[in-house]
Amino acid sequence: MKTPPPAVIPCARRHLREIRDILNDAILHTTAIYEDTPRTPEQVAAWFAHKQEKKLPVLGIETADGALAGFASYGPFRPHFGFRHTVEHSIYVAAAHRGQGIGHALMQALIEHARAQQVHVMIGAIDAANAASIRFHQAFGFTPCGAIREAGQKFGRWLDVEFYQLLLPG
Repeated sequence: MKTPPPAVIPCARRHLREIRDILNDAILHTTAIYEDTPRTPEQVAAWFAHKQEKKLPVLGIETADGALAGFASYGPFRPHFGFRHTVEHSIYVAAAHRGQGIGHALMQALIEHARAQQVHVMIGAIDAANAASIRFHQAFGFTPCGAIREAGQKFGRWLDVEFYQLLLPG
């Protein structure tokens, strides 16, 4: 019998500490985000309030004991009117829960949410060396649409970013 996919829920204020912990782990230990300073509770609270105000999703998956295993969100790709149907997304899974289908379930939920909000294009900005994230996006039908060489710097080296897009019908 196949295990059902984990339930995706809207994140609430009670998840903010865990969102911060997951995000800060990625900031400190990966090139999934080109930042080097951990986020403060105030920064995460302001980010979450902005998402709620703009009716942008912050989706999560909890473990059986109620801990947040991962979260996902999207926001405007660019702030200009002409880009109003294009979003850039992010998915972060707690290190202890990677490889358990959490990211897959979150991506499916984000895509469904984007369709419901009449989003036309979803963009993923991925570190070029992150082969797992590239394969993950390709499995959902994302295709390469550009790259910027030496776009960022972290851990003492230049990083290339590649963009992947998913065109949604409608």
